[in-house]
Amino acid sequence: MHIASVACAFPPHRYEQAEITAAFTALLAEDDPGRALTERVHRSSQVGARHLALKLEDYPRLDGFGGSNDAFIRVGTDLAEQALRSALAEAGISPRDLDFIATVTVTGVATPSIDARLVNRLGLRPDVKRLPVFGLGCVAGAAGIARVHDYLRGFPDHVAALVSIELCSLTFQRGDVSGANLVATGLFGDGAAAVIGLGDARAGRASAGTPTLPRVVATQSRFYPDTERAMGWDITGAGFRVVLAQSVPALARDHLGDDVREFLAGRGLVPEDMAAWVCHPGGPKVLEAVQASLGVDDEALALSWRSLREVGNLSSASVLLVLRDTLRERQFVAGQHAMLLAMGPGFCAELVLLEW
Repeated sequence: MHIASVACAFPPHRYEQAEITAAFTALLAEDDPGRALTERVHRSSQVGARHLALKLEDYPRLDGFGGSNDAFIRVGTDLAEQALRSALAEAGISPRDLDFIATVTVTGVATPSIDARLVNRLGLRPDVKRLPVFGLGCVAGAAGIARVHDYLRGFPDHVAALVSIELCSLTFQRGDVSGANLVATGLFGDGAAAVIGLGDARAGRASAGTPTLPRVVATQSRFYPDTERAMGWDITGAGFRVVLAQSVPALARDHLGDDVREFLAGRGLVPEDMAAWVCHPGGPKVLEAVQASLGVDDEALALSWRSLREVGNLSSASVLLVLRDTLRERQFVAGQHAMLLAMGPGFCAELVLLEW
């Protein structure tokens, strides 16, 4: 898979963290101690601002899971269209040249799926192959790239797209003052991202006179047994109730570094060979654990930290946003490598090695 472009789309409703805290606190906690705890947890997230699917005043009016999911389909389809149109235009690819589209989300359900709803909107071919994926959570941005890479290895003449749609605010659980929900309401934001990938043969035809495209040269999935309750959803009558264990940073600290070093060693590389790290910004404690596990400093994950401050954790879309910023702001030469990685429910990790 040669990465031809990455684009993102956000809802127009952007608020400073203090505004979101004030609005959501009124729906979360009735007593003063509960409000004080919510405010403290939100401040500790180190998020400065976030985009939300709806205006703040609309959240109290959401009618249970059905109303929230209707909003997910409406807003999510619009954002997916914006992100994919932008990515296709940036890559110089016509929508009718798209052979395969994978969509990932963990914040809403739709049948027909979001990708099906994009066929008419963008004028995709009737024979476009579609793969909607639900449930991978934060890891899905990295895992989605890996699976699109697998597809393009089999169809090197094809063009493929990965689209992530995450509207985390619509999973908001009013009245839930559990630690997990307080963290989630202070950390997660809304947005979409799209990646255009070219198979080897297609990239070869498109490469004349263009900068060298990064390509995926290896991927690895890693599942950690008996960690199912570390992260995920409990599905209730009110919708998606977040599961977020305090053990998540420790899992990253204990496992990720060794997995990365073993993965790279199999290709004759070491972490010090990486020209860039494209890491999912899971939250302050997770990023600190990743840095400690990998043995890298703040600068190595500077774009991940910035993404967290500017838009919060976008679940599967976050690592794609960091990838976009890395490609825009960093200069690479032929032969350099970068590591793209994310962790998510399972508990699991996905590692993607890029080369220029």
